[in-house]
Amino acid sequence: MNLRTPVRTLGVLGGMGPSATAEFLRVFATKAPATTDQEHPRVILLSDPGIPDRTASLVAGDEAPLVPLREGLHTLAGWGAGLLAVPCNTAHAFIDRFRAELPVPVVHIIDATLLAAMRTSPEGSWLAATTGTVLSGLYQRRAEELGHPLFVPGGDVQELVHEASVLIKAGRSAAAGAVYAEAVRNLREKIDAPVLAACTELPLAHAAAGLPAEQMVSSLDALADACLAELYR
Repeated sequence: MNLRTPVRTLGVLGGMGPSATAEFLRVFATKAPATTDQEHPRVILLSDPGIPDRTASLVAGDEAPLVPLREGLHTLAGWGAGLLAVPCNTAHAFIDRFRAELPVPVVHIIDATLLAAMRTSPEGSWLAATTGTVLSGLYQRRAEELGHPLFVPGGDVQELVHEASVLIKAGRSAAAGAVYAEAVRNLREKIDAPVLAACTELPLAHAAAGLPAEQMVSSLDALADACLAELYR
């Protein structure tokens, strides 16, 4: 990437959840190849925690998040964003239904994360995601297209992974770390592969668990890297 001021503004639709959005912005700023304030990208944030729960809607078979997600992204484009990002994996199950109609491109978190996983662990990775993301098949389908082996947790461990994300949303990071550590221990006993943190709360749970960073592929990091690559090219 060239060290220059990006000409495009990044629009971030966040609030799903607020802690994950804040962590994305921190990672994004830390990774930016900037030495002064003026060399950082311009970012517009619309944090809307009122967007209905994505997993609950996917389980129930309704489309409650679709309209507010569409409206939020169109709003950001109207405010001047030339590139869009949504630091919520499960939301992309709905965004994919209208992404082609948006006036500016969306950096797709699933593509970014799987490409990062392929570089980090070509032999495969564990899918750690909300139950909604797992049910949507977003990662499984794209991983198969890319030829990346993706290992999906069984029922009990999947419940632990999802619980960890819920606990982070509730501000209970210590409890989330304990639950997440148990889940990861179970997974790595079966197959010794990195965990693909395909829920943006899970990098926070991973840190709270005190697990080595090299055991995780973070969807937050991957999204930040992909956004910066687009903004600084």
